[in-house]
Amino acid sequence: MFYKESLFQRSRSRLEFVLISSVSILLLCCVESGAATRLVIGYSTINPRIAPLWIAQEAGYFQKYGLDTMLIFLRSTPLLIAGMKSGSVAIAYGAGGSVLNASVGESDLKILATFTGRMTNNLVARPGIKTANDLRRRIVGVQSIGGTNWIGAMLWLESLGLDPNRDSITIQVVGDQTVRAQALETGRIDAAAVDPVFSKRLAERGFTILGDSQRTNIPFVGVDIAAQRAYIAEQAEAVENVIKALLESLAYIVTPKNHTAVLELIMKRLRISDQAPAEEGYQDLIRNMSRKPYPAAAGLRNVQRYIKAQNPRIGDVNVAELIDNRFVRKLDETGFIDRLFSGATGH
Repeated sequence: MFYKESLFQRSRSRLEFVLISSVSILLLCCVESGAATRLVIGYSTINPRIAPLWIAQEAGYFQKYGLDTMLIFLRSTPLLIAGMKSGSVAIAYGAGGSVLNASVGESDLKILATFTGRMTNNLVARPGIKTANDLRRRIVGVQSIGGTNWIGAMLWLESLGLDPNRDSITIQVVGDQTVRAQALETGRIDAAAVDPVFSKRLAERGFTILGDSQRTNIPFVGVDIAAQRAYIAEQAEAVENVIKALLESLAYIVTPKNHTAVLELIMKRLRISDQAPAEEGYQDLIRNMSRKPYPAAAGLRNVQRYIKAQNPRIGDVNVAELIDNRFVRKLDETGFIDRLFSGATGH
């Protein structure tokens, strides 16, 4: 298996880490400011499933629950994990399987909720590639080596009977999925795992969907909420309020009368002008975002099963120790979640 990463991408990652570290000095990750708790939430990809986070910020749900939040986008999941471990990021939105890598030899990171527990990306290839066998000796683009998108792409290859080493498939770091979609269109790469909002647009242009997440159930970790053990212990109320705000944001999304507003948000954040792919992204939210986001142990174990072949020490990580479901369980058992979604009818 061949990995490629440009000097520019490595330099950009270092610059982003310096930036997020500087922000942490200013905000101290979480401080009390009057009645509001200030904290940094980081995320490492841009797709429709980030919509609950954006809406919670823009619609004031974080503020409703006494939170003064700063959202920061980092261009890779490993960088997000590094920001969390350094104390720069209080909560990670979408840390994914990288929590496993980060937990070798220690288990200070906890997954608190999982909004998607199965593969939701599609594997898309250039028009001349019609079958999985055509991917041999080709280039697959990913966001970062070791990140969630990389793991997803590897699981797609595995499900199609491909082995990057045996089949001489080059894994090339390209960037987020907007960049990966552009790289597909320009021929820089031959295939990539991207969200349905992008794969639908590419399919309409003649690109091949080699892996369709709606037809294959691959347990996975995608949109999950993670934090350090010490932070959870010290700021349990803030952690619970973050999950409350995100759940209320999701309830807003799935309420039919908010359809247009959610579409507009997706189009703005993904910088697309065509409503059709935005609609696909909206439907993806409706289909795949869990209303009761218990941490997805099955998805973690599937990811662990794959990546322990790359790093045997990951096989020693106890998945159960990475999960803390008390916040979701409390909100479920007290009826908070049911009350939120009782009015979200029509889907």
